[in-house]
Amino acid sequence: MRIVIASGKGGAGKTTVTACLAAQWKGELMLADADVEAPNLHLLLHPSLAEPETVCLEVPELLADKCTGCGACRPMCAYGAIAMLGAKPMYFQDMCHGCGGCFAVCPEQALRVAQRELGALLLGTVQAGGRALPFIMGRTRVGEAMTPPLLRAQERRLAAELLAHPADVLMDAPPGVSCPAMTAARKADVVLLVAEPTPFGLYDFKLAQAAFAQLGRPIAVVLNRVGMQGNAACEEEMRAWCAGAKLPVLAELPFEREAAEAYAHGVPPTEAAGSTGQRWRQRFAELAAQLRNFAEGPCHA
Repeated sequence: MRIVIASGKGGAGKTTVTACLAAQWKGELMLADADVEAPNLHLLLHPSLAEPETVCLEVPELLADKCTGCGACRPMCAYGAIAMLGAKPMYFQDMCHGCGGCFAVCPEQALRVAQRELGALLLGTVQAGGRALPFIMGRTRVGEAMTPPLLRAQERRLAAELLAHPADVLMDAPPGVSCPAMTAARKADVVLLVAEPTPFGLYDFKLAQAAFAQLGRPIAVVLNRVGMQGNAACEEEMRAWCAGAKLPVLAELPFEREAAEAYAHGVPPTEAAGSTGQRWRQRFAELAAQLRNFAEGPCHA
């Protein structure tokens, strides 16, 4: 079972929810951070990581001595990565999507395969709930604008790891509804949307629900920072909207200063000291059970 934990906006709390669920989850589990542009699940879970594995994209490089300047490659590039300057094409590798079309149409075979570094994959283990859990994260190269190819590489590696060691997956998705978020969620069994009941949060939550609904996956909701001063009207509107859209709200997590302090020190609220940690462990034990029941419900089988 693969559960993708997503949100309509950054800062809604999906990473905290992922980290807190990890220690309370029953059964075999693997954790994945797919927010490759700004991964931060490791800041809460502190994994032991192996050396990064570089991920590259195959892009064209011109062999000038073979090129006749016919220009066949330029009109077929849908991404504007090829321009004709005088009698020769120029390739903008940072704009290339790696489709390979230019190789296919070049009559002189005047291109060779080059590599553009996209980023890296990092694998390791996390100590959560008294056990070691496998962990995978991606991290884009500084300046790299294209993340879906790196996410697809992460997906292939995740699939290989699961083939060798079957487990449930909790995936911290990229925020929002752009290509990275949809790429990460396309193989989800369930999408858990973490929503912040603020005016911006409500608007972005509705966009996220509409986008993820296109995947045809069951969607459930967690309301985060409930009870924050000034947000009562947004909370009621979000509950009413979820009821109208038939979206189950599996948990309402309260706004607590102690939880925010734990997060600020790189500690999930479930691992906070004293009664704070006890309260949050109970909340997430209940959420984990409800989430599994929702995912394994007869209407989702």
